[in-house]
Amino acid sequence: MRYVRPFKETSIDDVPLVGGKNASLGEMLRELASLGIRVPDGFSVTAEGYRAFLAENDLEAPIRDLLKGLGRGDVADMSARAQKIRNLILAGRFPAALQAEIAAAYRVLSAEVGVPEAYVAVRSSATAEDLPNASFAGQQESFLMVHGEAELLATVRRAFASLFTTRAIGYREDMGFDHLQVALSVGVQHMVRSDLASSGVIFTLDTETGFRNVVFVNAIWGLGENIVQGRVVPDAFYVHKERLEAGYRPLVWKKLGAKEFRLTYDESAHRLTNRPTDPEDRARFSVGDDDVLELARWATMIERHYSKKRGADTPMDIEWAKDGLTGELYIVQARPETVHSQDSGLTYKVYDLKERGRVLVEGLAVGQAVATGRTRVIDDPRGMAAFKPGEVLVTEITDPDWEPIMKLAAGIVTERGGRVSHAAIVARELGIPALVGAAGALEAVPDGAPVTLSTVEGELGRLYEGELPYSVEEVDLAALEQPRTRMMVNLGNPELAFRTAQLPVAGVGLARMEFIFASWVGVHPLALTRYDGLPTRVKHQVDALTQGYSSKPEFFVDKLAQGIGTLAAAFYPREVILRFSDFKTNEYAHLLGGELFEPKEENPMLGWRGASRYYHPDYKEGFMLELAAVRRVRETFGLDNLKVMVPFCRTPEEGRRVLEVMEEGGLRRGEGGLEVYVMAELPSNIWGARDFAALFDGFSIGSNDLTQLTLGLDRDSERVAPLFDERNPAVEHACALLIEAAHAAGRKVGICGQAPSDYPDFAAFLVARGIDSISLTPDSVLRTLPVVLDAERARAEERV
Repeated sequence: MRYVRPFKETSIDDVPLVGGKNASLGEMLRELASLGIRVPDGFSVTAEGYRAFLAENDLEAPIRDLLKGLGRGDVADMSARAQKIRNLILAGRFPAALQAEIAAAYRVLSAEVGVPEAYVAVRSSATAEDLPNASFAGQQESFLMVHGEAELLATVRRAFASLFTTRAIGYREDMGFDHLQVALSVGVQHMVRSDLASSGVIFTLDTETGFRNVVFVNAIWGLGENIVQGRVVPDAFYVHKERLEAGYRPLVWKKLGAKEFRLTYDESAHRLTNRPTDPEDRARFSVGDDDVLELARWATMIERHYSKKRGADTPMDIEWAKDGLTGELYIVQARPETVHSQDSGLTYKVYDLKERGRVLVEGLAVGQAVATGRTRVIDDPRGMAAFKPGEVLVTEITDPDWEPIMKLAAGIVTERGGRVSHAAIVARELGIPALVGAAGALEAVPDGAPVTLSTVEGELGRLYEGELPYSVEEVDLAALEQPRTRMMVNLGNPELAFRTAQLPVAGVGLARMEFIFASWVGVHPLALTRYDGLPTRVKHQVDALTQGYSSKPEFFVDKLAQGIGTLAAAFYPREVILRFSDFKTNEYAHLLGGELFEPKEENPMLGWRGASRYYHPDYKEGFMLELAAVRRVRETFGLDNLKVMVPFCRTPEEGRRVLEVMEEGGLRRGEGGLEVYVMAELPSNIWGARDFAALFDGFSIGSNDLTQLTLGLDRDSERVAPLFDERNPAVEHACALLIEAAHAAGRKVGICGQAPSDYPDFAAFLVARGIDSISLTPDSVLRTLPVVLDAERARAEERV
């Protein structure tokens, strides 16, 4: 019997022989290497080799005896039994044939890479591992930078023993696997020297929302163990799948991680060393854009291959490494993703946190939920016995040994880690919310305090003081009837885009550029184009913000394009209508450097805003940066579903001047399918609708400003606030006139103002007048849908 098989002699059909991890490596070497995907070669010690080892040492009966009467809830007892089993295995001897085969295969592998004794990675691969519904990830151990025959044999024995760690035993108990029916194969793989470069994890979906149309790449300096063990916050990148496959470069979002530590190999001591990352390396991305795009291409090919093999959509969880000696990228593992792949995607949970309290700590949000309970602050694993079901676990970091109590938690908060850390992965599997990378949580969160954990407010999640009221509604999306009127959403926060895109909507009717300005860019565009004239103090602030960029304007274009691109990617190919910046002068002044370039106006609401800024010499160069960002999204990212909209356009002549500047900036209406809309928020837009229709592709009613200017009142004034009502007959009449005039000119009309979200009867009025689309706040889409359907039925009956 052969106990060792080269990876290339196995495939995904050989899981019973070599386990999930090794079977996948063989599959990729056999089927995907020809497509350019690099996988380090190696060999598997088969499950038969493991069973031969047990038989050689008569271990099966003692192991079975030690597992009898195992109490799942007694962690201390389980740990003691696990240690005794591992000691039995570690004391065992190899069958002569098995030892000889391992040594011979190692010599062949070393010869292939041209050295007497190659450095290898030794990875455990269980026969019940990496299944679509049971990952077993992290249950067994891996060993890196193993060198020489003697060390290799000792490490294989340690890998065998890792089948009986406390966490592995507990996981099999939870999943209902017979401990002795699960065998262990060991993979021995050429070591990629990522300790001299970078490594990371790839998911072929968004890990928080399950959004399928992106590849999510994580990266750190050094060996990848720091990611999966949650010791660091990695760099993160999102690449849009469809546009990537069409030949574009759709790296729509990248976030610099802290990368606090770097795991490297100390050759003199022959051991791995985890040391703090140098400040200059923390301040730059650990992998370049070209490498990210290449990894994303490989990931999509791997996903497509496994989906075809299984006959079902199979999102993948992939580990990669870059060799610092050769500069080459490698895929070192690939397994099915086991959380969102089990979700049918036909239901949508809507959480509504009714109140906000004092924020105790913030961190990266994992999951889409709200949970309440009392905290249990544990800074040492020895304190796990104090944990009670339904508590919120607060700790520095977790590893698989924590899983027995994590399964009892209402939520999890860790001081360290990123979105692919152990705590994040387990929280998703359990379906509970978590905050990871919540710095200072051990000090900021009192033990035993009632709290509310919310991860439904964007990229950042929050732990609030007190148990706050919230509601949750589960909607069956498949059962929803779709109206003729196009239902769309208003959205400005790119961090909510992937989640919001799962709503049954036709796209984004209003993407607010101002939000991206304020939260993603944070600096006035003229402070970048006129940097040399800035005061020294402001220069220092701009330098800190734009660190790592080749030019100051490039920072603005890149950040703005990422924010816009994320919105467009989330809804592709559904249209996303981006409104150009519509800050008032006092709001622009709040951006970094803004007070140097903005005039002080008595009434900014009626002053220098919207279209009037875009062609003006005092802002035109800022608008040109906005145009450059839009071009990057449409042309570089390939997201041609992005449309644009001009706000506060007072006259047709002003509209023509804006379109001329757009052409100067490389955006010509109609070219490449580009549509340009105009906001209908001024009485002049209503009365001059025919002339505006000759310039623009459609209108979007801004009900807030239209109400303000129709009724002649300041919507920010508390004294006249009771008079502000979008349902005033004059406002409704203006909307009806616009719809009629626009349709007569062959133009579309939508509404993106707040009124339909607040007043269902106003939505019904617009539908009765034949409006083409209604854009709503995300939380009002599902409750407004039946109102629209009823209004359409009533309109149809009137026509009959």
